[in-house]
Amino acid sequence: MDHEEGYITAKGLKLYYEKFNARTPFADLLTLHGGPGMSHDYLLPLADLSDNGINVAFYDQFGCGKSDEPARKSDFSIDYAVEEVEIVRRAFYGNRKVFLMGSSYGGALSLAYSIKYQRNLLGLIVSGGLASVPLTVREMHRLVDDLPERYRNSIRDAEKSGEYSSPGYLEAVRMFYRNYLLRMDEMPPEVERSLRYAEERNVYRYMNGPNEFTITGSIRDWDISDQIGAIKIPTLITVGEFDEVTPVVAEEIHSRITGSRLKVFRNCSHLTMWEDRKDYNDTILNFIREISQEKRR
Repeated sequence: MDHEEGYITAKGLKLYYEKFNARTPFADLLTLHGGPGMSHDYLLPLADLSDNGINVAFYDQFGCGKSDEPARKSDFSIDYAVEEVEIVRRAFYGNRKVFLMGSSYGGALSLAYSIKYQRNLLGLIVSGGLASVPLTVREMHRLVDDLPERYRNSIRDAEKSGEYSSPGYLEAVRMFYRNYLLRMDEMPPEVERSLRYAEERNVYRYMNGPNEFTITGSIRDWDISDQIGAIKIPTLITVGEFDEVTPVVAEEIHSRITGSRLKVFRNCSHLTMWEDRKDYNDTILNFIREISQEKRR
């Protein structure tokens, strides 16, 4: 594979990107990281796909990772992000149709993009993604209710007081993440880097909130469940059995997009691309290969 990195300009902002190009490509995959506010680093296991004929592109969205931040707080929005995705797609691929993959919040963004721009896509992959923040929060609170009592109480106390820095609360957050974000004994450096960027930059605080299950930012009421039925392109939905964005959320998306496929990864949580790297990538590869072959017939 051939690796390149650099910056492109979108709406006056410099956005950092990495591309892994296959020697003999048959498809292009543009990836969207989550957060909102993480960086693309935690998605890098998908670069393995370039060994199997897929050009894979990653970029840090506005205000994330190594990319510039908008000057206006009003630009910290999904509508802004959708237009940014389209600028990036055109910059990388021109008029060529591509596959789009979104993880977590990136899955939400990929759904919003597809409603407006599905004409530019060959297929859509939503991994641990969501169409409704309120539904996702309800499901996450259900998971919180399953935690041991002391963690559950620490989280509830913090949400009542608005104080999210106590040792007990932070320990409870770590427990939640260990169960539902990443079920690995050691966190990969790429995941640590993405989480660190989320803490250091403004996007996560402005749009999301203090953590994964306490969403107080601008997306807290975001819900496009009643719009995603307009998506008619081939769609693959993946979710971990113990995903913080639960299988209930994935099933809701699956039920609304006609002809979509749903894959549940057993014994995995949110970052399936790390917990079951080979099966996850094989699932993506087989989906892209099948759709690409159908288009060539």
